[in-house]
Amino acid sequence: MQHSAIVITASDGVAAGVREDDSGSAIAAMLRDAGLEVRGREAVADDRTAIATLLATTCDEEGPSLVAVTGGTGFGPRDVTPEATRDVIEREAPGLAEAMRAVGRRSTPMADLSRAVCGIRGRTLIIDLPGSPRGATESLEAILDVLGHALDLVSGETRHHPPGHGDERDEHGRAPEDNPPM
Repeated sequence: MQHSAIVITASDGVAAGVREDDSGSAIAAMLRDAGLEVRGREAVADDRTAIATLLATTCDEEGPSLVAVTGGTGFGPRDVTPEATRDVIEREAPGLAEAMRAVGRRSTPMADLSRAVCGIRGRTLIIDLPGSPRGATESLEAILDVLGHALDLVSGETRHHPPGHGDERDEHGRAPEDNPPM
């Protein structure tokens, strides 16, 4: 199943057209390279209500498998992306955000300043990424190995589990320990 994505950049400068969207471009390229269909890119000002509204509308009306939001995850007074994401998600996916910070720590202690949130709304996974191109790409790279399976699960495809998932079963639903040796 091919999954789709929409990339949203939360940035006053990008939304006003006075700054290039380097992070959004880098994230879109990475998602395409990973096999996702990038159906669009949006820019929104650093405003909690505007971000939350765009997230909800994008998930509910456009129905992508993934919405990747870059920007607004730091400690600055206008960094409100995590709050906007929490306003619209139904379930959090904290392991993804933890993995992104853990990988980022390998190259900079500043990774711990990311307040990124990941979660699910309907059948869409929303991931917050830092606003810098390096932080955004490192964070996305940290979860690319599990992203496809995560999107399958969010979409309702729960029957197939990749190897290493911890639930290896045969065609009859039996785990290896249920099959006595012959």
